[in-house]
Amino acid sequence: MAGNKLLVIVLVLVYSAADIHAGNVTCRSKGPCFLKKLSCPVECPLTTSSNPREKVCFLNCNSPICKPECKHRVPNCNSPGSACFDPRFIGGDGIVFYFHGKSNQHFTLVSDLNLQINARFIGLRPAGRTRDFTWIQALGIMFNSHTFSLEATRAETWDGEIDHLKFTHNGNEIVIPEGHLSSWQSPEIRVERTLSKNSVVIILPEVAEISVKVVPVTKEDDRIHSYQIPSGDCYSHLEVQFKFYSLSTEVEGVLGRTYQPEFENPAKPGVAMPVVGGEDKYRTTSLLSADCESCLFSPAEATERKDVSVMDFGMLDCTAGSNGHGIVCRK
Repeated sequence: MAGNKLLVIVLVLVYSAADIHAGNVTCRSKGPCFLKKLSCPVECPLTTSSNPREKVCFLNCNSPICKPECKHRVPNCNSPGSACFDPRFIGGDGIVFYFHGKSNQHFTLVSDLNLQINARFIGLRPAGRTRDFTWIQALGIMFNSHTFSLEATRAETWDGEIDHLKFTHNGNEIVIPEGHLSSWQSPEIRVERTLSKNSVVIILPEVAEISVKVVPVTKEDDRIHSYQIPSGDCYSHLEVQFKFYSLSTEVEGVLGRTYQPEFENPAKPGVAMPVVGGEDKYRTTSLLSADCESCLFSPAEATERKDVSVMDFGMLDCTAGSNGHGIVCRK
């Protein structure tokens, strides 16, 4: 009977990874950077900012480099590895494309031997349209023998002072207290709030880092795009940005395939909204399943193979032209 109960874990670990002082960071967790006091770069001396789009000083305590860097702690929707809006992706190749999927269905974003990331889409289809407007409402992550999920909870009207995130780990609900840098962790995953509410970073050491923020469909979005959002639901959804540290050359998924060294993106250049398909190849039966036609996830096989990893695209800076296309990326 106990196995059927939700295990609610409340764990406050404020500044547990890195102590923060003016212009300095120090790792307090065991690892390569343990107890090293390091200065932040002059271009980002602060570790937090009221402007979510401003870069801040960050030290990855699990990195062997032990070097503070300037980075966005919330998703940057104009950089590679991002999935935002309805939904617009920027692949590992820096190319912008849209993938519509279908409302109330699940699709594989990334599938590799040791990592599977699925998304649940929500949406609606106004009269006269041939396909749904869709947004990413939840992520399901499988790595080795573990699972983790997070989702944006439904809200009739948007209130940024209320947290709209729900988490589970290995099938059990977890609670991460509100507050900047409040965190929860297990031996294989760490989740840290990057704002006091509605924004977190998920760290799978040596595998991936996933920045997530909950946002609503605003009235202005609705007006511009003619979504025809009904009253009583603001369609809370996720803005996401992925950074991968180790992917095989065969990685698959709506986003994952763009990290293949030989991938040729079918998105048509110069088109305002280049749509790329793959619904049949990447549809899964649930948020935490790896049964899509092109899924690779196989932890047992991953331990037996060592494929060449692809280039780390996570540190590219990109700026967007009008209408979300014309992306320019620089090292």
